[in-house]
Amino acid sequence: MIKNDIIGLSSFSAIETFQNLHGELQNQREMSTEIGHLRRRLVEFLIQSTTQLELPPIVKYSALSLFFDRFRPNVVRFLQKKKAEHWLLQPLTESNLQLFVLISIWISCKMHCTRGLSVHSLKSFGDIVITEQLFMVRDFLDAELIFLKQVLKFEIGTLNIAYTLLEDLFIQFKEVAKVGDHLNFEACMDMMDLLYEKEETSLLYRYSKSLAASILVSSYIITVPKQQYEFPILPWVKMVTNMEEKEVVELVGYILSHVLYSNSP
Repeated sequence: MIKNDIIGLSSFSAIETFQNLHGELQNQREMSTEIGHLRRRLVEFLIQSTTQLELPPIVKYSALSLFFDRFRPNVVRFLQKKKAEHWLLQPLTESNLQLFVLISIWISCKMHCTRGLSVHSLKSFGDIVITEQLFMVRDFLDAELIFLKQVLKFEIGTLNIAYTLLEDLFIQFKEVAKVGDHLNFEACMDMMDLLYEKEETSLLYRYSKSLAASILVSSYIITVPKQQYEFPILPWVKMVTNMEEKEVVELVGYILSHVLYSNSP
């Protein structure tokens, strides 16, 4: 009788433990899904903002690099080490993140545009696109200081981001290959945008040269008519980037599988 009671209690304890573990895993999956959805919304917010502001592509990709490759991971580490002293960082709401996205665009515009955005014009634009929170001019100035000084430590160089390397490769390719006229640079940029949507694919941006070369080859495969495939693009890419053809082929396959999956119903 006692033995049966012990077995019964053990079984109940195991079931309860399993249910608790299942609940924790479910919560983690839901949290991970929400983080993924938030990232995608922020990517779309940045791209749409640069489009509405009619800014050049270099501003968009510099801003993507500043926000997603540097600010976002660094601000997490910053908040883990030090308690936030400013309300823009605690809590770090989606509206606050949208403000910092606009700050990344503003900084990028200062670096790459002959005529930058004024803080008042950026604030007016923010009033339109950020719907859940109204920010004052002072908030934009504070956010810029937090972005540059506290989180990025003024490390804002964007000369070697994937976009600039890709643009250089594209220009070189058009100079040496007749099929360069068929290569669609818009397709290259569309692929770059899609790769920023997910955390795992955005990690490719850590390897700017490899990514730029692989996106060029991917665009060649997608946009150049098959009957025009006479140019030895893989040996040429190897020559100008010192990358192994096998590495490029593997990365191209990964990029195309993601792009095709993202565009599927």
